[in-house]
Amino acid sequence: MKFSMWPNPERPPAEVLDLARTADAEGWHGMWYADHYMPNTGNETMQPGDVNECWAMLPAIAAVTERIRIGPLVAPTSVHHPAVLANRAATIDHISNGRFVLGIGAGWQINEHHAYGIDLEEPGKRVSRFEEAIQIMRSLLSEERTTFNGNFYDITDAPADPKPMQSPLPILVGTGSPRMLRITARHADEWNTWGAPDMAGGALAKLHTACEQVGRDPSTMWKSTQALVFMSENAELAANLAEGDMGARSILGSNAALIDEIGRYVELGFDELIVPDFTLGITAEERAGRYHEFHTEVASHFA
Repeated sequence: MKFSMWPNPERPPAEVLDLARTADAEGWHGMWYADHYMPNTGNETMQPGDVNECWAMLPAIAAVTERIRIGPLVAPTSVHHPAVLANRAATIDHISNGRFVLGIGAGWQINEHHAYGIDLEEPGKRVSRFEEAIQIMRSLLSEERTTFNGNFYDITDAPADPKPMQSPLPILVGTGSPRMLRITARHADEWNTWGAPDMAGGALAKLHTACEQVGRDPSTMWKSTQALVFMSENAELAANLAEGDMGARSILGSNAALIDEIGRYVELGFDELIVPDFTLGITAEERAGRYHEFHTEVASHFA
């Protein structure tokens, strides 16, 4: 099992870059960064809050590190043209000396689409757009020229040079719907989902079904998940959190309890656990301290 960091995009860039250097030095697997423009409200309303832009931060993270994997979690194809994503990915792969993972999804956040006038299509059309986009990106990143004529995109003898250092550059898809999972099984190298072991395990079973439907061996796909991490020796607090709205998306308790929960991910067949900093503290110092404790006291059991 590998472990990666996921700093909240509201954190100041200096904190994120310090954290990236720490991840590199301590032996973390990677750092992921959310691709959004504003805090999510679940509807069209706005709320104040800093959100630093993913594709500005990723090259900076690449430039101050030497070892960790980096990528967006995840870039929405409802917002970004596939040719733009492919060219960005190839360039950052060179900046990072071959450490980039192109994380993509179909898009979902309502308020940012509404605020910027970006059409958030109905789910079926959005998935169809995604299916064309991932094929275009795969071709641009690997083929000398790409021509594609679809319902959403027309690409004509298009280059994307230089090609990435990695061949192939890994594409990750974050998704859970049956059709998206089949697209992922056909075209992606990695898959990501949310949840504590029960929730994530249910999603993984659906991925296995999708792989069977398209003839893909699921063992050939890297599988990652993330959960909110609550590190506390207070058993009563942990029990209350487990019963709350985010309980299914959280692992919580003492370090020993976290080790047990992560062991369940390993048994299920996950390869990577992504640890958001959202619940690790109010200050930069608290968050850095929690990440260090997690790495030395929890993740070290799975080295």
